[in-house]
Amino acid sequence: MKQSHFEARHQAEWRAFSESLEALEKGRKTTSGISDFPAAYRRLCQHLALARSRGYSSHSVDYLEHLAQRGHQQLYRHRSPLAGRLLGFVLGGFPRLVLEEWRYVVAASLLFLSLLGMAALVLAFPELIYSLVSTTQVEQMEAMYDPAARRLGEFGTRGSGDDWVMFGYYVMNNIGIAFQTFAGGLLFGLGTLFYLLFNGLMIGAIAGHLTGIGYHQPFWSFVIGHGAFELTAITLAGAAGLKMGAALIAPGRFTRGEALRIAASRAVRLIAGATLMLLIAAFVEAYWSSMTFTSPQVKYAVGALLWLLVGLYFTVCGRGRHAPE
Repeated sequence: MKQSHFEARHQAEWRAFSESLEALEKGRKTTSGISDFPAAYRRLCQHLALARSRGYSSHSVDYLEHLAQRGHQQLYRHRSPLAGRLLGFVLGGFPRLVLEEWRYVVAASLLFLSLLGMAALVLAFPELIYSLVSTTQVEQMEAMYDPAARRLGEFGTRGSGDDWVMFGYYVMNNIGIAFQTFAGGLLFGLGTLFYLLFNGLMIGAIAGHLTGIGYHQPFWSFVIGHGAFELTAITLAGAAGLKMGAALIAPGRFTRGEALRIAASRAVRLIAGATLMLLIAAFVEAYWSSMTFTSPQVKYAVGALLWLLVGLYFTVCGRGRHAPE
């Protein structure tokens, strides 16, 4: 069936379901003529599954998915405890969402991976580092990853009892970067593009410089562990921002406000999952990455294992039936 015929046949039913949702969300009884809300919700989910399987436009699929999410919340708001919903999101909803939004994830990854090109350029032309990073910042980075440092990735010295302070610092810093990247999508995606490229180029320049001066072992053994969570999370924040920017640029048959609201329902869940990953990254960075008594080989092995686990999490947990969270 053509998309236009499909929409024309069911538009009235979707509109009635939307009106019923608005009444329920405002605490009123439904007035749209839907007497059996669970049955109407199941029919909407069937329509959503059909739209996905037939490859209808993303605007139509997103519209139905937005209604399904709101319906799911109304149907289960008194049945599903917060802890259960959070667990369901972590174990299935979040990785499924990432796989469904793979186009934006790939686009954000390509932009962020500008760090590899910049690292190669700085290795080839060492003076290039100073076009992006000030002399003072370069000196600070060299001190942070000096092979003789007692703790890696930080200034000065501290005791292990101060790890929680660094944990808090990493949380604030990393989540701040992720939310900048995410919120930049409201500028028609331009802000997200800027932050992905800027952070990618900065990280690449620093990585290339430290590798070039012989500090490669402390630097790479430091970043490989928490990088699995941190770099992935920033990329997902970028994907969320790009999705909102795309909704503003090409809203389709919706107004820009409606298109943004529909896109934001998924983008916000992406940034929520990314935030959880950044909390894990901050913990690993504060309590594991900065250690120097562990050999670099052990850190490389643990880091490779963490990257593998992150990859398996999205590929394995992301498979399964599509259902609103």
